[in-house]
Amino acid sequence: MGNLIKVLTRDIDNNAGNFFLDFENAKPTEAERRVWEEVNAVLKESVSILHDLQSYSGAGEAIRQAIQHPNDERVQEGAWTAVVPLVGKLKKFYEFSLKLEDALQDLLEYLTSARCSPTQHLEQEQALARQFAEILHFTLRFDELKMTNPAIQNDFSYYRRTLSRMRINNQAAEEHNEVDNELANRMSLFYANATPMLKTLSDATTKFVLKHAELPVENTTDCLSTMASVCKVMLETPEYRTRFASEETVSFCLRVMVGVIILYDYVHPAGAFVKSSKIDMKGCIKVLRYQPPNSVEGLLNALRYTTKHLNDETTAKQIKNMLQA
Repeated sequence: MGNLIKVLTRDIDNNAGNFFLDFENAKPTEAERRVWEEVNAVLKESVSILHDLQSYSGAGEAIRQAIQHPNDERVQEGAWTAVVPLVGKLKKFYEFSLKLEDALQDLLEYLTSARCSPTQHLEQEQALARQFAEILHFTLRFDELKMTNPAIQNDFSYYRRTLSRMRINNQAAEEHNEVDNELANRMSLFYANATPMLKTLSDATTKFVLKHAELPVENTTDCLSTMASVCKVMLETPEYRTRFASEETVSFCLRVMVGVIILYDYVHPAGAFVKSSKIDMKGCIKVLRYQPPNSVEGLLNALRYTTKHLNDETTAKQIKNMLQA
């Protein structure tokens, strides 16, 4: 993701500050290693999760045939045989979201501790800051892929309907059933959300703040706002962008910036869009608008539809208009 990048950003105390945030080469110190290794195991799995989601084609034709020929047992069996392994994949995605939730909370516990300021955490614990960014990048990428693949909802809905009908008819479905009713209910809630992984992280961050009531909420929100500022400056400063090794680095920074904005909006009592917010929302939106439209529409939609406070009266009309344009 490019060479070592120098990032100038405003310190959370409004003092001028600058530090290097190396998204490519940061290596864990001994102090970071335990958490880093635990999170790294999850991030390694994320590669196969994205690959499986990207290649997920669904059982649309088999389901259509089953609906059109409800009394043809051979067609019904064919649709069921096609859907069951796909639901196994959907189960795997859902279970991975639980691992991601735990990994995020482990990182937040380290990066928001009272040992030092959030800016110092990100500067001094760069391997964990990099993992935090990678989790956000994965999350936005997963949700972009999920939103453009209606087969996921269709397959799971058909699976649940068929399983229910088989139970009513006392047919043996359990031997091919990886997903019991309780798990199916949880998965249904997960996939019903337009951006399920982002919802998972938002909930996880909120739970983290509630669980660690001894920590000022600012420890968490300032960590998020600092990360947003770092990404924004990387993206809007030509000197820094010319150091990117590939355009993938641009996509990476954009997704991370949007991810931390949404998390901040859920955790901060007043949200990310108020005038007093420590995130420069106008600047962040301008950075998004500066990109080729097709490359950022999903990210703009994430800000439009998955944030908590955008439609509050305290949000400036200019910000609303910038997002609606």
